[in-house]
Amino acid sequence: MMMKQPMSRRAMLREAACGFGSLSLAALLGSEQAAAATLADQRDPLAPKKPHFAPRAKQVIFLFMHGGPSHIDTFDPKPYLDQHDGKPLPIKRPLSFSGEPPGPLMKSPWKFKPGGQSGLPVSDLFPHVRESADDLCVIRSMVGEGVDHGAALLQTFTGTFTFTRPSLGSWALYGLGSENRDLPGYVTIKPALSHGGAKNWSSAFLPGSYQGTAIGHAGMNVKDVQKEPIEFLVNRGLNKEEQRYELDLLQAMNRKHLEMWKNDPELETRIQSFEMAFRMQAEASTAFDVSRESEATKRLYGLDNPVTADFGWQCLLARRLAERGVRFIQCTHSYKWDQHGKLFEKHTENAAEVDKPMGGLLKDLHARGMLEDTLVIWAGEFGRTPVSQSGDGRDHNPYGYSIWMAGGGVKPGFAYGATDELGYHASENRMHIHDFHATVLALLGLNHEKLTFRYSGRDFRLTDIAGSVHEGIFA
Repeated sequence: MMMKQPMSRRAMLREAACGFGSLSLAALLGSEQAAAATLADQRDPLAPKKPHFAPRAKQVIFLFMHGGPSHIDTFDPKPYLDQHDGKPLPIKRPLSFSGEPPGPLMKSPWKFKPGGQSGLPVSDLFPHVRESADDLCVIRSMVGEGVDHGAALLQTFTGTFTFTRPSLGSWALYGLGSENRDLPGYVTIKPALSHGGAKNWSSAFLPGSYQGTAIGHAGMNVKDVQKEPIEFLVNRGLNKEEQRYELDLLQAMNRKHLEMWKNDPELETRIQSFEMAFRMQAEASTAFDVSRESEATKRLYGLDNPVTADFGWQCLLARRLAERGVRFIQCTHSYKWDQHGKLFEKHTENAAEVDKPMGGLLKDLHARGMLEDTLVIWAGEFGRTPVSQSGDGRDHNPYGYSIWMAGGGVKPGFAYGATDELGYHASENRMHIHDFHATVLALLGLNHEKLTFRYSGRDFRLTDIAGSVHEGIFA
């Protein structure tokens, strides 16, 4: 029997040369395919994309209560506070926003009553939302890290407050594209310009096509926003044919520059924005015109009452955009919920402005069959403390607070997680903001660990290196 001679290094390299060539070719083809995919993304960034798995929701309406509503006065009843009202805080107070010594425990001045067949308890602050309690999935165990508004807002919307990162809406649009090519895929209605401002709806290092389009801002009267929702959208000096001719000339020059600069993403974004603006002139005027709705629908959202008309218009516009395929819509009630004092007076006023519009939105989506695939989220940037401040107020509390979701594949008439008996810390099914983001993306059919974008030499994602999907809220 002949012994097989060992192969020398030179022989091995000679024999494997073909293999190395194949590997190089595969790598070359792979990089070309990746480049082609990237170029296709740049040329048509808002084209609909397949999710990673079957989605429960197709679009999101985010109702944001800027300032931080008190969870223990809205959706997280605390009998312990009723029993120990006025007594000292029995635990060491965690890091707080206020430097004042903590006041005594303070019970909620509002009663909680069960809503719907589920019996889900909702405060008297929200009687209209309580009528839709059987659609709500209340998460009572949210946790953030920002004790001030700026940090808390940025973390809520972008996952971090230490760097500029893409917002939740931008990641959703990047992952799924848009169902409507004549409207922006991400719209934020009357957003706040404070506490992070535009960073809260920015696409950051993602291509600019994925950033939010602002409709007015928080400092504007809703009547002024209605007159011209998007500034300079309509060209009153040229007809459509003249605009198209002018735009074609401009785009031809832009494309020539794009070839010279080797597909500059910022220039490509500018080209896409011009095309979007041109297409929007017809579609946007119809979508934003809530006067086309029936009088009964307007009353449902509270447009007939000056107290509810502002947020009612936002919620009705959100429904109109959602039914037209806009992927992510945000409504902002700003900046009113920061009650370090006058809790009863101001929370009562604030809730009166948003309760009927939010209840109307839930009823309207349900009646139209849209709630099944539309995820509605209600949240502030944090909750409030169980101890009093300035006599009748509450300080910031990011350590355990409540939000709710409805539709979009979440369990209806359901409370998930819990805070401790004081309502200070999340104690059961703790949902960090990274977990919240991972869960929202999962409801949209996106794996948060696979939804990445390469920037500055590394792959980034919304949840950074953290985040767990809380399937316990899935229907």
